[in-house]
Amino acid sequence: MLTVASVNVNGVRAAMAKGMAAWLADVAPDVLCLQEVRAGAADVPAGLGEDAGWHGAHAVCSRPGRAGVAVLTRRPAEAVRVGFGVEVFDTAGRYVEVWLPGLVVASVYVPTGEVGTPRQEEKESFLAGLHEHLVGLAATAGRAVLVCGDFNIAHREADLKAWRANRGRAGFLPQERAWLDRLYRQAGYVDVVRRLHPDREGPYTWWSYRGRAFDNDAGWRIDLQVATPDLAARAVRAQVHRAVGYDRRFSDHAPVVVDYDVPGTSSHS
Repeated sequence: MLTVASVNVNGVRAAMAKGMAAWLADVAPDVLCLQEVRAGAADVPAGLGEDAGWHGAHAVCSRPGRAGVAVLTRRPAEAVRVGFGVEVFDTAGRYVEVWLPGLVVASVYVPTGEVGTPRQEEKESFLAGLHEHLVGLAATAGRAVLVCGDFNIAHREADLKAWRANRGRAGFLPQERAWLDRLYRQAGYVDVVRRLHPDREGPYTWWSYRGRAFDNDAGWRIDLQVATPDLAARAVRAQVHRAVGYDRRFSDHAPVVVDYDVPGTSSHS
């Protein structure tokens, strides 16, 4: 069994200090995808580096303290790619992929966007480049592809508690949701958590720090594991590790953890 965990840590050093280390020891994933790391490889805290048996691939933002993604694996990578060939984003710390035997794993952090501002234009440009890359990757990799991360898009009404109030806001715009439609229907990728939980609300992965959003479970499901059909069909369990209480959170996002029945790829096999 291959266990893959993905989480937007909202600053990895702070997250490790606030309880992520204990969570990580309990879950013991084979692959760990991180977003919003806000640290370079040399600054990653103990427990996430070679000292703990991890092989790390990092994409660091050229602006210190911003963004940053990583893929940590128990086995060395055959190859690593930072970015997807669009220069303005390749130094933004928003995409890194690792090639393993039989599998490509990517960690992505899609820009948040903001309607009517250049931030939304940036987001939509990023999504266009990402789509082109993922389509090509699925067609040419010759192995399964898994893309984990913070997509900053709630796809359906079931993915957003207050969907009526958020119509017209970044993260739930028609064109953003249509982007996911194209990724799934045209490119053939599969939303793994939704495949295993087709009829439930959520499970939400992000809650605002404002008000009582977490206590009321007024969240968004924007953190995904998206796989090519061959791998998605092997997903046997998917969970969102929502903290038991507001004060037990190590990030404003919750980890998404999926077990895949892929013999021979687990570090525990």
